[in-house]
Amino acid sequence: MLVGTAGHIDHGKTTLVKALTGVDADRLPEEKARGITLDLGYAYTPLPDGQVLGFVDVPGHEKLIHNMLAGATGIDFVLLVIAADDGPMPQTREHLELLDLLGLNRGAVALTKIDAVAPERLHAARAEIDALLAGTGLAASPVFPVSGRTGAGVADLRAHLDAAAANLPPRPAGGRFRLAIDRAFSIKGVGTVVTGTAHAGQVSVEDSLVISPPGFKARVRGLHVQDRPADQGRAGQRCALALKGDFEKQDITRGMWLVDTVLHFPLSRFQAELRVPAGQKPVTHMQAVHVHLGAEDIPGRVALLDCPEAAPGASALAEILLQRETLALRGDRFILRDAGAQRTVAGGRVLDIFPPTRHKRSPQRLAWLNSLRHDDPAASLTLLAEQSPAGIDLTRFAQSWNLAEADTEALWQRVGLRVLRDGSAAVGIAQAAWEALAAKLLQALAREHERAPDMIGVERDRLRRMTTAQLPTSVFAALVAELLAADSVAQTRAWLHLPEHRASVSDADHDLFAVFKPLLDARPYNPPRVRDVFKATGTPEDAVRRLFKRLARAGELYPVALDHYYTAEAVAKLAAIVRQLNEQEGGARIANLRDALADGTGGGRKVATQILEFFDRVGYTRRVRDDHVLRGGVNAIEADAKQWTPS
Repeated sequence: MLVGTAGHIDHGKTTLVKALTGVDADRLPEEKARGITLDLGYAYTPLPDGQVLGFVDVPGHEKLIHNMLAGATGIDFVLLVIAADDGPMPQTREHLELLDLLGLNRGAVALTKIDAVAPERLHAARAEIDALLAGTGLAASPVFPVSGRTGAGVADLRAHLDAAAANLPPRPAGGRFRLAIDRAFSIKGVGTVVTGTAHAGQVSVEDSLVISPPGFKARVRGLHVQDRPADQGRAGQRCALALKGDFEKQDITRGMWLVDTVLHFPLSRFQAELRVPAGQKPVTHMQAVHVHLGAEDIPGRVALLDCPEAAPGASALAEILLQRETLALRGDRFILRDAGAQRTVAGGRVLDIFPPTRHKRSPQRLAWLNSLRHDDPAASLTLLAEQSPAGIDLTRFAQSWNLAEADTEALWQRVGLRVLRDGSAAVGIAQAAWEALAAKLLQALAREHERAPDMIGVERDRLRRMTTAQLPTSVFAALVAELLAADSVAQTRAWLHLPEHRASVSDADHDLFAVFKPLLDARPYNPPRVRDVFKATGTPEDAVRRLFKRLARAGELYPVALDHYYTAEAVAKLAAIVRQLNEQEGGARIANLRDALADGTGGGRKVATQILEFFDRVGYTRRVRDDHVLRGGVNAIEADAKQWTPS
């Protein structure tokens, strides 16, 4: 169990930790010289069952709240320290308010310095404590009169802490590893060491992790857990990790995160629920604040979503805008302080780390954010599925909730989603939404056939936009494949159409095209453009353009670029070349396609670029950085391509 102290300066927090553990948590020379705690201190002591009880000792000075909040990250149990002579003081109340906003409700009160007061004062102090705790998460906490100087009452307090540790439910170690870094230092012969509390997952020696946001890759060379050498650490434990990587100690600062590679996605905004403490000022729209999240303190602003201002004692939905990047996951707690870092503004909990850029205040959006207040991901996912006719990005959903791979599969099945995969990405869609998409696609085809009866059909990407503009390509491809298999849709080369629809080309158009076709066949991979056909034959440019458009509608030509038409045979052969480049070199690129066409029938870099962009546009390939890789499934161009061998 990890215990965090809290309370006013000079109320004996560090003295009490030493009495409980035998360890002086003040580690800085200035702290020892001045007799006050300035930064976080740590102490560990064995438990009867062989486990370790850890203490995070925080400073009590009002100007060091940022250090106190960094130490409150990830603790299991609060030890609120109040001196019997002073009773509750300003920082006692402020620390208690902060702990309450962070949702910490397990704890005990140490009433210190009992050797310095009369029995009447001790009785009065206990009454003050009861009044202080009323209405907070620590209201039912026991009070232990103690003296760190004489040791009176310390044994009883320690016995209570031991029992609380024995009865503390273990933190779930599911999800991927993430640790909030609060210290970084170097040890000769060991290298860079970082310490912090593990928020989720497990870590082992030799694991590969990322220091985020900067993105430094790190390998775990050594590990201490709760001040003991270990092979593995887990959620809820304080860990010290010796790291190896291309970085130095000075590159790492408090507030960074050490995470599994999958969780490295820095963000500068997130949406959250806020709670404004009673007695504080209202929170206003775009108010400047300090955001304390994990071990970090970042300036930012609060954009309110569901109200013009958040009143004291009320809750609100908001978007938090940060001045620099950090990490966060759904459920993370944070504190907002005013721009001068003098006053607590609100406490909050992260709801969505991938907020939209538009329609943030729509009723649907606010309803989904409200659903995220519940801790069951299935409830949020069900509502999101109902609101997402184009499907849900399941990869982002799993990252946001930090779900392990096995847990994600179980969740998708529990909610009843159809899951479609495209590489490492996964999209989920409800059955009702899937059926509605199929109906919209068929309706779009019927309207298009009525509008342009002479056109053979609709290109894939255009039909996807006509169905639902936001529809992911992987979802559309699966939908089309299912409709093709059911004979609800037919396909002619790159065009999709209803099975009963036919488009024809007149005999006059065929006769005229017979004059032009040898020109296109002479340079199949870089045929003459419309203006070049006009120059070669004397046929008016507009007449050539209209003819080529009619032939393209019928599926005999492809408009690869503006006024640049390729024959279906040439496009099929180009598709086969692109497939071969994918198989041999892992992808088609402008340079290797240009080289493959450098036999006199192709063009240069510009033409290769146009061809690859065309294949991306019609869904034969997708661009991944400089590569154009084949998409899953078989489309019309792919079917034609299989009839040809690259020449």
